[in-house]
Amino acid sequence: PCRRKDTGRPQVPKSKCEEAVKVAIEVGYRHIDGAYLYENEKEIGQAIREKIADGTVKREDIFYTGKLWSTFNTPEMVPSALEKSLKSLQFDYIDLYIIHTPLSLKPGDDLFPVDGNGKLIFDNVDLCATWKAMEACKDAGLVKSIGLSNFNRRQLEMILNKPGLKYKPVCNQVECHPYLNQRKLLEFCKSKNIVLVAFSALGSHRDERWVDQSSPLLLEDPILNALAKKYNRSPALVALRYQLQRGVVVLAKSFTRKHIEDNFKVFDFQLTEEDMKAIDSLNQNLRYDPYLDHPEYPFADDY
Repeated sequence: PCRRKDTGRPQVPKSKCEEAVKVAIEVGYRHIDGAYLYENEKEIGQAIREKIADGTVKREDIFYTGKLWSTFNTPEMVPSALEKSLKSLQFDYIDLYIIHTPLSLKPGDDLFPVDGNGKLIFDNVDLCATWKAMEACKDAGLVKSIGLSNFNRRQLEMILNKPGLKYKPVCNQVECHPYLNQRKLLEFCKSKNIVLVAFSALGSHRDERWVDQSSPLLLEDPILNALAKKYNRSPALVALRYQLQRGVVVLAKSFTRKHIEDNFKVFDFQLTEEDMKAIDSLNQNLRYDPYLDHPEYPFADDY
């Protein structure tokens, strides 16, 4: 479950993203996590098609995750948003398509529409109607599975309790790492047979546009480093292994061959129960991604 490549939005050239995806496939990764927001689906599609053309993989070997961005949450816009991604990727279908956030933004060409004061312009959308449109995309064969991202428990329940629900969300992708271990949300998701997928599993790339530069560096944590020394592994591998043993699907983001290869070496050691408890104790509900701390986010303090 760790063989997943996150293509997120650090400040790197798109050509590097394309090369990183090709390297990841060569190393053995088969799940590529992308999104319309990342503005690199064309490059991801090109990389995957090249590795199909050279015989490394077949299309059915690759599991691609795409995301419906918040400016497309109105039900009538869902199919066109999906078509944009399919066209960029040059795919006939997407393996998993998820609602990127429970926040809805003003529809239009701007990914982050703002008013004259630079404040985000939100839209009031019934996410149950959005979900119904997602279900229609699955029925049309354009996506194999549908899920959610950044939803808290109450928002998950809203979808699960939707009248006429046809397909349950298969997953909920959220920020999750030892400083934000999402224990309660993980327990809830497991109880509903929903897979929790962790992004920012190694902390953050610390992009100054998004991340508070005074926040602690996860991979410098003394406990993670002590365990890394104990197992002769990197702190990153310890953090990834922690998630796997909790039953969390973990996304690993990197753009260098060495890190891509290193992150793959997570299957040949196991943390003890005592080690797991030690990492559990690191939780401080620290969110590196500030977007969902916005006051417009409903039930922001709810897990």
